[in-house]
Amino acid sequence: MARHKGLTFYEKKKRISRKMIREIFSTIFYCFAAILVAFVIVFAMGMKISVIGVSMEPSLYNGQEVLVNRFIYKFVSPGRGDVIVFLPNGNPNSHYYLKRIVGLPGEQVQIIDGYVYVDGEPLSEGDSYDKIADPGIAENGIVLESDEYFVLGDNRNASEDSRSGNIGPVGKETIIGKAWFYMEEDLAEMGFVK
Repeated sequence: MARHKGLTFYEKKKRISRKMIREIFSTIFYCFAAILVAFVIVFAMGMKISVIGVSMEPSLYNGQEVLVNRFIYKFVSPGRGDVIVFLPNGNPNSHYYLKRIVGLPGEQVQIIDGYVYVDGEPLSEGDSYDKIADPGIAENGIVLESDEYFVLGDNRNASEDSRSGNIGPVGKETIIGKAWFYMEEDLAEMGFVK
């Protein structure tokens, strides 16, 4: 019987073994488990809030949803530049405020000629923020207590923040957490996700 050499149109069928099926189901299981754990961690450790007002524009805008990490400040102290979520004066009837920390405990914060000074030195912020028109209670300088932070909105001239007498320095006990993650559709609009 002659054998044909060259191309053949018949291929040996691959058999699916039990080992291959176990590997496939194992991979699917671990993927779902990882997703579930990620969701549990995000929603157990965080909370979702909506930005109210224009005080944090252009970083955050009115109506944008933000996830808040409620546990990070149990392990580390808030730092300069962090966007924090807090209740002004701990008032549970108020809405959550989102502001950026510019002054840390023990520092003196003063606004001179529209610019922020910390311990007598101008705060290096570049050209990101407008010149402040109203220094408020920071005109003469404020020395922060050991658990107080001075916060400002990124939209400096349209923000109610630590310059306002009814808010003042933010006590650590009134801080809910750190703005942690902006919703993907919001990041897309900001140009970070396509």
